[in-house]
Amino acid sequence: MMSKNIIITGTSRGIGFELVQLLANQGHNVLALSRNSNPVSQLNLNNVSSFTFDLCNENDYVKVEDFIKTEWKHVDILINNAGAIVNKPFAETTFQEFQKVYQTNVFGVAELTKTVLPFMKNDGHVVTISSMGGIQGSVKFPGLSAYSSSKGAVITLVELLAEEYKETGPQFNVLALGAVQTEMLEEAFPGYKPPTTAKGMADYIQDFALTGNKYYNGKVLQVSNSTP
Repeated sequence: MMSKNIIITGTSRGIGFELVQLLANQGHNVLALSRNSNPVSQLNLNNVSSFTFDLCNENDYVKVEDFIKTEWKHVDILINNAGAIVNKPFAETTFQEFQKVYQTNVFGVAELTKTVLPFMKNDGHVVTISSMGGIQGSVKFPGLSAYSSSKGAVITLVELLAEEYKETGPQFNVLALGAVQTEMLEEAFPGYKPPTTAKGMADYIQDFALTGNKYYNGKVLQVSNSTP
């Protein structure tokens, strides 16, 4: 397989951290973006670049654009993996908390995608990680009003982008994940131990990111073997 230029967000831990290693070890060039760049930097992988990036900071998008122009010229795959969560009763969730979740899970996905799109070819692939909680009709859990509703919003956003760019590409798809053994899941469901590990899910995502756009565009794939 030819080496690809791949951007991944939310790489300091969990699925994103595992994705960086999997894709880099396959020979792909990876730009790892996270508010904490240290975990990836400490891997010392030659084909991985990493710098501090916050989806809520407008100035950070300029850094990404400059990197692409200077180092890569084009991007093959964007994996919108970063996410924010608040787990508390709706009546206690503040305006600022709701806003922060949406800034990361929806507005940040939109802005980074907009930043990267001019550098993507017609066969590029934008993969956005959502949640089963964002699927209409799925089981819902108290305390996740901001998180799950934002994940529903980003699903609709991706469907719209696939329609808007269907003649020119790239392709856009969503993976709505079920329970995965990550720090974020522990925040939402303390003490719950799901059967799927972060590395196991990263294996699936990296394969889908590399090949899924041959078969899917504008689709939401539910990747779950458990409840929650």
